[in-house]
Amino acid sequence: MSKLLVTGGAGYIGSHSVLELQSAGYEIVVLDNLSNSREAAIQALNALAGGGIEFVRGDLLDPTVLADLFNHHSFDAVLHFAGLKAVGESVAHPLMYYSNNVTGTLNLLHAMSRAHVKTLVFSSSATVYGEAESVPLGEDTALQPTNPYGRSKQIIEQILTDLSVSDRDWKISILRYFNPVGAHSSGEIGEDPTGIPNNLVPYIAQVAVGRLPFLRIFGNDYETADGTGVRDYIHVVDLAQGHLAALRYLTQHSGCFIHNLGSGHGHSVREVLAAFEKACGKRLPVEVFPRRPGDIGMSYADPAKANRELKWQTQRTLEDMCRDAWHWQTRHPNGFK
Repeated sequence: MSKLLVTGGAGYIGSHSVLELQSAGYEIVVLDNLSNSREAAIQALNALAGGGIEFVRGDLLDPTVLADLFNHHSFDAVLHFAGLKAVGESVAHPLMYYSNNVTGTLNLLHAMSRAHVKTLVFSSSATVYGEAESVPLGEDTALQPTNPYGRSKQIIEQILTDLSVSDRDWKISILRYFNPVGAHSSGEIGEDPTGIPNNLVPYIAQVAVGRLPFLRIFGNDYETADGTGVRDYIHVVDLAQGHLAALRYLTQHSGCFIHNLGSGHGHSVREVLAAFEKACGKRLPVEVFPRRPGDIGMSYADPAKANRELKWQTQRTLEDMCRDAWHWQTRHPNGFK
């Protein structure tokens, strides 16, 4: 049985990926500092998986934590989800984002090198594309991120590319994914942001369950069909299965590989709201605010390369995403608390 280190494995995308990996037969150790997640997610994972998922609370900015982990475990690969991820927060606190995301990744790579663990799946983001001139976005689209969060991901991608050139033993998968939403069908794990949600669907869900008074739509003057921003939404379980596909791809290929994980089409804020209102069975109050700094009008993927090389594609619809997100929120109206 292969043993994997999953950084950020208590978080939203990480936890769903842990469950898919464990179901596929991998032994999992999760490292998470719980800055934007809760240990209850690990408890829920172990309940769903029948136990066996080990949790270590620690920070990538602490090299001693990593040294201890690699000294006590023989990992076959690492899946790296840990990182700060809010666009607006990154604009307000760029140094925090560069320190946490870039320095944390460098610490992880140094620890992996010392332990001769050279297989890595990295959680990147479509934000590296920025305000592209045309859509859909392919992997060869020019990178021009518009905020420090996206630039931190771009810097890490360049580090990983340089590393693979310097040492051909490295097997690296960079996954640029678009907008994950939804939850596990059990309703026992889902997106549980601390504070006010930065992402659309958890914000809508908290309005629907009564935790927030109304949905804030940031910008209704974009050059889109209804004036609201368009994004490529992907069910978090589809995304998790993409990480499993990438890991399997690396068993047969050395080098550094970049793949988009998205559905290949976009939905506007208004369309997502309508789908969620259908899922929860009621109209939700809305107020329109100015655009947020760093936001863009339209973004959706060209996932053909991942379809072809990873043998992966999305299976779930926007309606599935909203239904599962609402199921999670109704079972856990206050999140994991």
